[in-house]
Amino acid sequence: MEADELRMKVRTIGRPPTGINAKVVNEEYKVWKKNAPFLYDLVLTHALEWPSLTVQWIPDTPPNMSTSLPNKLVLGTHTSLGEPNYLMIASVRLPHYGDPGTEELNAKGDTHGKMEINIKINHEGEINRARYMPQNPFILATKSPSSDVFVFDISKHPSLPRDRNFCPEHRCLGHTKEGYGLSWNPHVLGELLSGSDDCSICLWDINQTSTTNVPALNTWKGHGDVVEDVAWHAYSPHLFSSVGDDRQILMWDTRKKGSADPFIRVIDAHRADIHSINFNPHHEFVLATGSADECIKIWDMRNTSGAVHRLDGHSREVFQIQWAPFDASLLASCGADRRVRVWDLTKVGMHPTISVDSECPEELLFIHGGHNDKVSDISWNPMQDWVVASVSDDNILQVWQMVRPRLQGVY
Repeated sequence: MEADELRMKVRTIGRPPTGINAKVVNEEYKVWKKNAPFLYDLVLTHALEWPSLTVQWIPDTPPNMSTSLPNKLVLGTHTSLGEPNYLMIASVRLPHYGDPGTEELNAKGDTHGKMEINIKINHEGEINRARYMPQNPFILATKSPSSDVFVFDISKHPSLPRDRNFCPEHRCLGHTKEGYGLSWNPHVLGELLSGSDDCSICLWDINQTSTTNVPALNTWKGHGDVVEDVAWHAYSPHLFSSVGDDRQILMWDTRKKGSADPFIRVIDAHRADIHSINFNPHHEFVLATGSADECIKIWDMRNTSGAVHRLDGHSREVFQIQWAPFDASLLASCGADRRVRVWDLTKVGMHPTISVDSECPEELLFIHGGHNDKVSDISWNPMQDWVVASVSDDNILQVWQMVRPRLQGVY
């Protein structure tokens, strides 16, 4: 596609959907593509060589004088047939809406929408999840089919590998199986949490050692099944939470060493496996969970006898949820139904003003329908409000921004 077509004329890229619903999926995509110019300020689509199960924006300092912002994304490969895997850094040039003449430049679809892979680092096995350290975005941690958690300093690796050697800066030991849960402590430099299929949670401090192999500082075993996700509290350096296939939410305090019991245990928090948990960065006691039971629940730590609110809208299991960094009431979610949904909790108790379905949840602000396969991960851009990155199983990476100001209904 030519550069001047990049902005809105999104074409079908990647492998076509398969299965009995392939025709329906294609028809839905055609409808979405036709209406995209009315729903988005920005849509960029990039076909990856292999699917990425993970995506995260890396914060960067924007230039003082520029009409575009350099943005970076963390990605990982999920290859097959013995093909090599890589931890990858991609760059995306997004328009800077505050600059004079930007609207005209955007309408013409200038090359500010260009996405490219800048860094590829050899990785042992496919990457289930990759996350950067908040205090130093050059430091990345990854989860893979290995029981170990790997830590990389991307400033110490060439842009492209010179050989097939796998050379992480640290190999964090303690688990016996693979997993997905991974979270850096935003308050304490170098502290890393991991949850895995071995039903345990491990904590490391990579700043306390210069050796490659890093033993766990502590291990917690409170779940009766796979630990799907872990998350540090947004305000306390000692508190974190975990969720798993046992349908429980557990709250932990790192000051209690050994395999001490959690100080909060919510049993049967969902009707199925809980895949994701995320603390609200703006409210000390608020958190959200996403589950295979197709719903999202909002919780208040001060009273966990029941969820504060429930968000229904996904038609299949929810894989990932994330609060918006710029608005305490906004939450994004993605899942196996090929959709990314954005929720506005200020609309709880209100009736939607624009809806094609009378049963549409009033909190549902926006539905992103640009993917043709399961959406594995999402990430809000911390530098530009309303910009989201999402990846799906059909090798597609999309960067998009819904129309602004805030929508008054669902599109």
